[in-house]
Amino acid sequence: MARNSEAKPTINDVARIAGVSKKTVSRVINRSPMLNQATREKIESVIADIGYVPNPQARALALRRNFLIGLIHDNPNAQMVLNFQEGVLEGLAGTEFALVVRPVDRHAPDLFDSIRSFIEQQRLYGVLILPPLSENDELGALVREQGCRYVRMGSARLDDAEHLVESNDREAVRAAVEHLIGLGHTRIGLVQGPDGFRSARERAQGFRDAMGVHGLALDPAHVAKGNYTFDTGKAAAGAILDSPHPPTAIFASNDEMAAGVLVAARERGIDVPERLSIMGFDDTAIAAHIWPPLTTVRWPIVAMARAAARKLVRPETASEEQSLFLSDLIVRASTVAPAAKR
Repeated sequence: MARNSEAKPTINDVARIAGVSKKTVSRVINRSPMLNQATREKIESVIADIGYVPNPQARALALRRNFLIGLIHDNPNAQMVLNFQEGVLEGLAGTEFALVVRPVDRHAPDLFDSIRSFIEQQRLYGVLILPPLSENDELGALVREQGCRYVRMGSARLDDAEHLVESNDREAVRAAVEHLIGLGHTRIGLVQGPDGFRSARERAQGFRDAMGVHGLALDPAHVAKGNYTFDTGKAAAGAILDSPHPPTAIFASNDEMAAGVLVAARERGIDVPERLSIMGFDDTAIAAHIWPPLTTVRWPIVAMARAAARKLVRPETASEEQSLFLSDLIVRASTVAPAAKR
């Protein structure tokens, strides 16, 4: 009997034309790394030539997973989470994968049970873990035990390259603070990030490294802690600016807190940048939209998220994806030389 010319190509057709087994074709479709590149390219060429479209339901059954990527976070910086989502969606574009976002409370006693249930109930293909949760090695072990792919985001080396995207926060902040010192500032304040965040520790250490290299003392009254939010940045800056000898510049560990520093200064009649230079970290939209626009460290979070997503959905090329992302100083109008130097 002649074959119906309108029949859709099947996986058996791909295997027959490529001269391989159905199982080998399945491995290509499911992006298994257990194939050499020549075989993979041959099968992908046949798939493209005959227009074969894999059945997503059948693939999900074979994998025992849905085509869902989970984003797990406990982060007070809403803009950071949104920016990461933007990059993930870019990385998933053109694939069959969808994103599921799961906020959690890292202090909850049932945290691990909750995440385990999330992975099992959603039958997740993979998870992306944001800091500070990503810094918990036990959580990484839990995900591995579930047979689920994962990528962690960090401000330092947390895992092997296949399971990590990281930034150079300490070095970036050191260079940023040296820019302030180069302008002539010697009394510089620090609004730290929250306890429990590796990024907060790395950025604070970069600040201290720069001050130490240049022989500058850090007045304890010029250091206050925030929670990566506008309100806590404002409160921390208030404590610093009300000290007996306030600084001529303040570095805040993210842009939200830096915006709070700006408002605290204005409430006290302190002109920015004439009497106080302000610097942030992230280069989120707020940095360019406030006045004066904010000098900040551009954190390549969208690019990091895009690479993290690709590491998950393209495991055969995960080792080729970038893992370390460098931050850049963006100089705007919120930083100038102190009045005594002008």
